[in-house]
Amino acid sequence: MALDLTSLPRPSRDDTTVSTMVRGLVGSEILRIAAEIRELVAKGNKVCNLTVGDFNPKEYPIPDGLRDQIGAALQGGETNYPPSDGVLDLRQAVQRFYERSLGLKYPLEGITIAGGARPIIYAIFRAVLDPGDVVVYPVPSWNNNHYAHMLGAKSVVVTTDAAAGFMPTLAQLEPHLSSARLLCLCSPLNPTGTMLDPEALRAICQRIVEENRAREGRGQKPLILMYDHIYWVLTFGKKHVTPVELVPEMAPYTVFVDGISKAFAATGVRVGWGVGAPTLISRMRDVLGHVGAWAPKAEQVATARYLDDVPATEAFLTTMRQRVDQRLEALYKGFQRMKDAGLPVEAIAPQGAIYLTVRFDVVGKDGLATNDAIRKRLLEKARFAVVPFQAFGLQEDTGWFRLSVGATSVAEIEEAMPRVEATVREILGAR
Repeated sequence: MALDLTSLPRPSRDDTTVSTMVRGLVGSEILRIAAEIRELVAKGNKVCNLTVGDFNPKEYPIPDGLRDQIGAALQGGETNYPPSDGVLDLRQAVQRFYERSLGLKYPLEGITIAGGARPIIYAIFRAVLDPGDVVVYPVPSWNNNHYAHMLGAKSVVVTTDAAAGFMPTLAQLEPHLSSARLLCLCSPLNPTGTMLDPEALRAICQRIVEENRAREGRGQKPLILMYDHIYWVLTFGKKHVTPVELVPEMAPYTVFVDGISKAFAATGVRVGWGVGAPTLISRMRDVLGHVGAWAPKAEQVATARYLDDVPATEAFLTTMRQRVDQRLEALYKGFQRMKDAGLPVEAIAPQGAIYLTVRFDVVGKDGLATNDAIRKRLLEKARFAVVPFQAFGLQEDTGWFRLSVGATSVAEIEEAMPRVEATVREILGAR
C-alpha cells in the first residue's frame, strides 16, 4: 500500500521551509491570465488568445529541415551530455551566422550555448552582479525585475513612454549609468514590438564607453550591456542594429542574448546562445555548467546543420516574417478603423517581434478603474485575451496592453475585432 502524503502542507508566502528570496519571488502574471483563458475554453468559449509569447505549431510549424535534422541526430545517437559551452559545430555555425547576417565575427570563445535564452539571461546576471549591485532597465520589459530579485541586485527602473515607442532615451538613462553595473536593453522589444532608433542606441553606447574609460582609470568594474535581440530577424520596415556595429568600442562590454526560439518558431526546442567578450562568456559557461542548463545535444547538432543551410533558413525566415506581419497588420488596421471611427483606442504600428502595443483609453469608464479590469471585460465580453503592461513592470493604469500573434490566425483576429469594437462601444455607452 502506498504511503498517503496528500495532506502535506500547500505552498504559502510565509512558508519557513524556503528562503527569503523565494518567498519574495513573484509568479508570472501571464501564467495567471492563461489559467483564466483555459477555464473559459474548457466551458466551450472560443477565445482569441493574444497573451502568450509562444507559437501555435499549427500556425507556425518549425522548419522542415530543422525537424528532420533533430530526428536524424536522435537516430544517430546524439543523446549524451553536450560540452558545457555547447557543441563545437553549433558554436561555429552561430559564428558564421553572425558574421554573414550581422557583420560581427566573434571568436569561438565568445559564444556559449544554453537551453534557450532564459538561462543565458540568468548567466549574465549571475556572472556580472554581486549582491547590492545596480541593474538598470526600462519598463515595460520582460522579467528583468525577477532576475534582479533572484540575484539580490538593486533594481533601478526607468519608465518609458508611448511617444518614443516605450524605448529608453539617453536622457532617461543618464542619471543612473554612473552607478550601474548592468544595463538591460531589448530590441525588438517584448512586450511592445517596437525597436530602438539607431541614433538613440548610438548615443547610449557612446555614453557607456565614456563611463567605462573613466572607471578603468579608477580601477572600477565596467558597466556591462545585456542586449537581448532574440527577435532581431523578425522586423518589418526597420533595420535592426547592434551596439557593436554602431560603436565598435562596445565589444568588450556587450553580451547578446539570442537563439532559435522566436526566429524559427522553435520555443520548445530549447536552443539559445550568448555572444560577447570571451572574458565574460567563459564565466557564463561555468555558471551554466553547474546549473546544467544545456540545450539537448540532438537539438544542438540539428540546429548547427540547419543554420548552415543558408537557402533553407532564408526561405523560412521570409515566410515567417510574412505570417507574423499579416497577423500584426490585421490587428493594427482593425484598431486604426476603430480610432478613425472616434473610439478611444490607439495602436503603435508594428516594427518587430510578434507583438502589437494597444491602448484602450477607457480607465474610469463603466466602473473600469484598472488595466486588469479592462482586460477582464475584454475577455468576458469580447473573448479577446490580452496582457496589461503591469505584467512587464509598468505600474500606471493607463490602458496599455501587449497583444501577441503567436497563437492565433488572421481569420481568428478578423472574427474577433467586431466583438472588441462592440465591447468598447458598450463601455462608452454605459451609464
